[in-house]
Amino acid sequence: MKITVIGAGAWGTALAIAFAAEHAVKLWTRESDVAVNLQQTRENQRFLPGYRLPESVGVSEDFAGAVEGAELLIIATPLAGLRPTAQRLRELGCAAPLLWVCKGFEALTGKLAHQVIAEELGEAAIYGALSGPSFAEEVAAAQPTAITLAANDADFARRVAASLHNPHLRIYANDDLIGVEVGGAVKNVLAIATGVCDGLGLGLNSRAALVTRGLAEIARLGVALGAQRETFMGLSGMGDLILTCTGDLSRNRRVGLGLAQDKSLAQILDELGHVAEGVYTAREVDRMASELAVDMPISQAVAAVLDGRLSARAAVDALMARDPKEELV
Repeated sequence: MKITVIGAGAWGTALAIAFAAEHAVKLWTRESDVAVNLQQTRENQRFLPGYRLPESVGVSEDFAGAVEGAELLIIATPLAGLRPTAQRLRELGCAAPLLWVCKGFEALTGKLAHQVIAEELGEAAIYGALSGPSFAEEVAAAQPTAITLAANDADFARRVAASLHNPHLRIYANDDLIGVEVGGAVKNVLAIATGVCDGLGLGLNSRAALVTRGLAEIARLGVALGAQRETFMGLSGMGDLILTCTGDLSRNRRVGLGLAQDKSLAQILDELGHVAEGVYTAREVDRMASELAVDMPISQAVAAVLDGRLSARAAVDALMARDPKEELV
């Protein structure tokens, strides 16, 4: 299959490496220095140092040329780049089916990725999300990984999942696109909360409680948006949440660790050097939870800390001071 990966950050580069053995892969980047670096050294020293890009992968800054003839597009930009990318595809008349790996709600609109794509490319477009417990570095290193492919067309999801499946990357098809997207988005907010918890030295009991109650929040919001509750027990729900809340490679967890040290958000993001989607998602989740009357105290506390309305310690104290309630309500 002819695949074009749009975006040569850590994830785009890792996916190009992962799929190159069995598919014809092109990798598009808008950064000239990244393109030159990859072409000359076959290593993305800026975003994914230490992993070699196969010689068979073509690298280009020419967007139109990169997507021409593609049988599958994989958008690996941050969520903020999803709509502009879809608009460029529409202007080119490119109708290739596409997947994305970005996670979150669009800033200001609160829309999920599939809503953005449907608006820009039309309801007839074939599209879906790749999501689940996975760090780019481990995918690039061919560490065993399992993820979900959810799409608006069940046959497409099954067919492409089977085609992309390889000995190191196990891909499961799923038809609950909303559930997969909500799980992938909100887990980043909970990872910030877990980073705060760990940074304050609150212990493993606290972390376990936070992750478990966080999963309940994800499921409540997802169901309110039309998702299937069982989706959140799978890879894109519980699996992704556990990884992002406990893994040292998690950018969002590192944001929480910085907040626990009373660093400013600007300083944390500057030190991180990468996009942490949970920072922007937290505000949208806070707003959405209020509008839909969905109980999400942990997510709302994270938004308050990020906005400077609460300190990390005060947020923890406020959560523990809440009135008791039945667990499974």
